[in-house]
Amino acid sequence: MEFQEEHPGGADRSTRRRVARSILVNGPSTAAALAERLDLTPAAVRRHLDQLVEEGAVEARQPPSSGARGRGRPAKVFALTERGRDGFDQRYDDLAVDALRFLAETGGDDAVREFAERRVAFVEARFAELQREHPELSPAEVLARVFSDEGYAAAVRDLPVGEQLCQQHCPVSHVAHEFPQLCEAETEAIARVLGRHVQRLATIAHGDGVCTTCIPDPSKTRTLATTVATAKPTKPTNERERVTR
Repeated sequence: MEFQEEHPGGADRSTRRRVARSILVNGPSTAAALAERLDLTPAAVRRHLDQLVEEGAVEARQPPSSGARGRGRPAKVFALTERGRDGFDQRYDDLAVDALRFLAETGGDDAVREFAERRVAFVEARFAELQREHPELSPAEVLARVFSDEGYAAAVRDLPVGEQLCQQHCPVSHVAHEFPQLCEAETEAIARVLGRHVQRLATIAHGDGVCTTCIPDPSKTRTLATTVATAKPTKPTNERERVTR
């Protein structure tokens, strides 16, 4: 499906597009969270979600377990399907896949790898510039801004061992499903600009709802190891996500 620009009288479809884009940017969301974010009534959001589910653009999922649960059934979260992502800036995937298949056939894996590395050159090209323009941002937050400017809807989340880069959208996810070299080159570019080892934990290209990259902080890792070895277990704290758009 494709989310078309609206003509007069298409208010409902325009609102459904806002709902779908909010899920795209912020990740899987409950109806209540969408209603608050978009200043809509919960009933209106549920009506649009029902329509998006019927169209195959959105699917309902059980929320991830977060330890102890209170009374009642946890609210479902709604995530974009592969078809739903098709409506956002992915019109030329088939052409791109065909082009990379031809490149692989004529130039081999090395040619595909070289293309992937050239494609993510924007990461290193923009990182230093944005870091100078925004000294108040951490390196990971600068990186999130770089990716958001390229359509990745990125944010940073604090973790006990460091930070996590979360990309709610991937403009090349369909292509990367067949050519993982695109993801590998991206991960290596992230490691180079940050000057440390990073670990890709999930990718949209392989069916996950979000691309996540763990950015360990060596000082936090050592502190956490010492704490775990000596301290009593405590309840987990809520993670804080920092959107840099």
